[in-house]
Amino acid sequence: MQPMNVARMEEEITHTIPCKEKEGESQLTFFSLGSGSCGNCYYLATSTEAIIIDCGISLRSFKKSMMEYGMKIGKVKGILITHDHADHIKAAGKISKECAIPVYTTSLIHEGMDRSWQSSVKIPEENRHNITSDESFQVGSFRVTAFSLPHDASENMGYHIEIGDYRFTVMTDVGDVTENVKQYIAKSTHLIFEANYDEEMLKQGRYPQILKDRIVSGRGHLSNKKAAQALAENFHTDIKNVWLCHLSEENNHPELARKTIESILRSYGIIAGVDFSLEILRRKIPTGPFIL
Repeated sequence: MQPMNVARMEEEITHTIPCKEKEGESQLTFFSLGSGSCGNCYYLATSTEAIIIDCGISLRSFKKSMMEYGMKIGKVKGILITHDHADHIKAAGKISKECAIPVYTTSLIHEGMDRSWQSSVKIPEENRHNITSDESFQVGSFRVTAFSLPHDASENMGYHIEIGDYRFTVMTDVGDVTENVKQYIAKSTHLIFEANYDEEMLKQGRYPQILKDRIVSGRGHLSNKKAAQALAENFHTDIKNVWLCHLSEENNHPELARKTIESILRSYGIIAGVDFSLEILRRKIPTGPFIL
């Protein structure tokens, strides 16, 4: 297949839908194209530039969502990859190749993506950018710092993204609450944070024991209670938005996650909806856009 140039792809996915982003460099637009084991993809944009975090949905779903929300692929300055599991990388190679978009992640994650049979199109060599944990780098106007998170992948990165007064952090597939988790909650004004499972639902559910053990191992996923405790203990008044991500379809429910987290936060005197906005990112369909 011949590479598709950016102008052609933009025409294909935005020809009838007006852009819903408001003008002005002083605000950001965020939306989630999918969040969960079926595929993860997040989009963050100013009026002129954008970045994508993970591309684990299909290329068809990606184009459909971009069209429906009026977002322009030509604005995208880079793709950040958290880790090499299929639900985070499925379409990354295709989008990078067709649109000549740079892909930023560590060398270990790039190597893991190369080995993944579920990623049929690999990142072109000229689009690969190796990054290092705890070292900041620039993607267009976005200042990005990657940091390590525990998960059973080749490596797993969180991303702290700074632009203007915004400090936007993505932490997904978080095996445990580490010092990095605490530090970056404390740095953030806007936060995507995993609340994967309810402990009792997982315990009583139909997963085989080996998979249950993997999820709670410290290199698996974060429970609602652990997520709530981490938020409560590191909350500060600059936090404006928290989006709960990567909820399990089998072992969680959006309202259960919300109620668990709101209850624990309330015990610390922190009121969701008053002190900050709390949203649940949907698993298989877009959530947003949020104008920040």
